[in-house]
Amino acid sequence: MEGEEGGGGVDWDSLAEAASGAVGALVSTTVLYPLDTCKTKFQADVQTDHGGHKYRNLSDVFWEAIKKKQFLSLYQGLKTKNVQSFISQFVYFYGYSYFKRVYLEKSGAKSIGTKANLLIAAAAGACTVVVTQPLDTASSRMQTSAFGKSKGLRATLAEGTWLEAFDGLGISLMLTCNPSIQYTVFDQLKHKLIQRQKRKAESAGDSTPVALSAFSAFLLGAISKSVATILTYPLIRCKVMIQAADPDDDDEDESERPGHSRPPKTMLGAMCAMWHNEGIPGFFKGIHAQILKTVLSSALLLMIKEKISKFTWISLLALRRYLFVSQKRIKSA
Repeated sequence: MEGEEGGGGVDWDSLAEAASGAVGALVSTTVLYPLDTCKTKFQADVQTDHGGHKYRNLSDVFWEAIKKKQFLSLYQGLKTKNVQSFISQFVYFYGYSYFKRVYLEKSGAKSIGTKANLLIAAAAGACTVVVTQPLDTASSRMQTSAFGKSKGLRATLAEGTWLEAFDGLGISLMLTCNPSIQYTVFDQLKHKLIQRQKRKAESAGDSTPVALSAFSAFLLGAISKSVATILTYPLIRCKVMIQAADPDDDDEDESERPGHSRPPKTMLGAMCAMWHNEGIPGFFKGIHAQILKTVLSSALLLMIKEKISKFTWISLLALRRYLFVSQKRIKSA
């Protein structure tokens, strides 16, 4: 979409990328939300000084919901999570696409290198974290609340100060390297795969445009997210522990704790708790659940994004032309 025809300076390329990514995030978050709730509660469970965990396996969380007849509570916080996922992916893909385009224009390069890609992805991730951190904190508290006792977004954030709404912000900023690694690996693998397919098509005399298949997008998404998750998992669990609802809050009556404020939680405190109570294995407790959830989520997101990007492009092109025609009519009136 060259030029600014009817766009008023809008970056339509970045907007198309952002819209596709946001829709993909919305669908993947909704489909996998029960698994995400089980995973989050499992990660937040820390062994006590007296020994033992509340949840010994990921499935224990699911069976607890079944036994308490609270299956729908596996969806507690879904609305907040969807809003957070939609906004975060929109901001991320828009920022990533925009920064990438600006870099290519300023540098005059035909393609972007790995180092530049990492920096661009990290910058887009940092912008995303600052915008969506309160929603991320609220959704984590909702998910880790006792089944059936989760509150709404406003009530959850009102339990503490606005400063506490940004619990885990430092770790979240550090974790911007996670999507940086993921999308860098994905883009590089995608580029190599597309080039290989082009060479095969050219040798066969086929001039049909080459596109990534749904299965290929899913597979590349799974591989790229696995690499990122394994490298950053200790930080991921620290963030969940910091943002988790306090167990005592579920047993307290709201009227008995007006102006209740949580004790400060830090990354150092979370790591010390894991080391003291669980040792080195504690830093990787639940990694299988994290990989399962994030790999499926990211692969599904990227697959949906690849498949709807053409539709999104056409829709935005139609909107652009409509705005252009409307502006001409107004000027001629």
